[in-house]
Amino acid sequence: MELVLTDDQEFFRDTTRKFLGSECPIPKVRELRDNEAGFEADYWRQGAELGWVSLLVPEELGGGSVSGNGPSDLALVAHAFGFHVAPGPLIPCNVVASTLARSGSEEQQSGLLQDLISGAQVATWALTELPPHDALGDDVTVRAEADGDGYVLSGVKSPVEAGAEADQLLVTATTDAGIGQFLVPRDADGVTVTPLRSVDLVRRYARIEFDGVRVPASAVVGTPGQVADDLEHQLQIAAVVQSAEMVGAADAGFDITLDWAFSRYSFGRPLASFQEIKHRFADMKMWLEASHGLADSAARHVSRADADAAIAVSAAKAYAGQYLAELLQDCVQLHGGIGVTYEHDIHLYLRRITVDRLTYGTPADHHRRIGELRIAQAA
Repeated sequence: MELVLTDDQEFFRDTTRKFLGSECPIPKVRELRDNEAGFEADYWRQGAELGWVSLLVPEELGGGSVSGNGPSDLALVAHAFGFHVAPGPLIPCNVVASTLARSGSEEQQSGLLQDLISGAQVATWALTELPPHDALGDDVTVRAEADGDGYVLSGVKSPVEAGAEADQLLVTATTDAGIGQFLVPRDADGVTVTPLRSVDLVRRYARIEFDGVRVPASAVVGTPGQVADDLEHQLQIAAVVQSAEMVGAADAGFDITLDWAFSRYSFGRPLASFQEIKHRFADMKMWLEASHGLADSAARHVSRADADAAIAVSAAKAYAGQYLAELLQDCVQLHGGIGVTYEHDIHLYLRRITVDRLTYGTPADHHRRIGELRIAQAA
């Protein structure tokens, strides 16, 4: 999270934190484990009223950011989500909203986009396909065949966040002209949604099969074969949100563990006073602060849409995914036996980071991506 915030950003951050602290305390998060959707509709609509889905949408389309820097403002929300391990489809709804704002038709912008901003509907991005296909969308096998004045989609996407809860699916598929994107109602004929189990208590995923799903030409978002910029922007937004969310979860886990180490006594001394543990906390603090800086930098680069944005977001996602996962593992171990029980809260933060580091590209995927981008720049 940025070190220096504007007054409006501070107010927005504090409002979001207070809302999540009130509506989603840890006991509530635990209760939502048994909720089919993982979140409540009224809660999401209230969050949308606070601006959670409008930050990447221009004012003329009904959106607007707090500071004029939408990705950084969204990162403030994501950090709070991680800190409170909050429920809700923050990533998919913002990815779809930003894409519709960039490339959607007037009908899509006046319809679905407004429903997303208000929280009346939920949408998700169906990109990832089952291994061995690439998690970053470089190997799309779901097919969209032109048929008359529409398209017919066939294939499988998995895992798709909020796939069973979304009203609309933004499906990335290959066409004769190249990669295209299509809005598909979740309940359309030929769509089969199979809920999957998730490590995160409140984050839901699904396997979605498309068996000859017919959509009209009005379902196309952008122009097939010319959506590369949109896809890159979508990946960058997802990585910005995930990086900030992982930092938020690590902040909470680190604070809990630091408090525990100072209050827990061993051989008549606070646990935190032992040299080996001091050294470990120093490493953890370094990883945490570096992740803060990389996540903030990624948001700023994406806001400016500069040439280094892709590298910045992959660097943030790769570093946070690797080191913050290790940080939370250390937090669990430093708690001793109580840390590996379900009753302790520390595992909730580890679960959130584990899911974030594995979706929309693993650290290894993003390390590889950085190398490919550097080679392309040098060519």
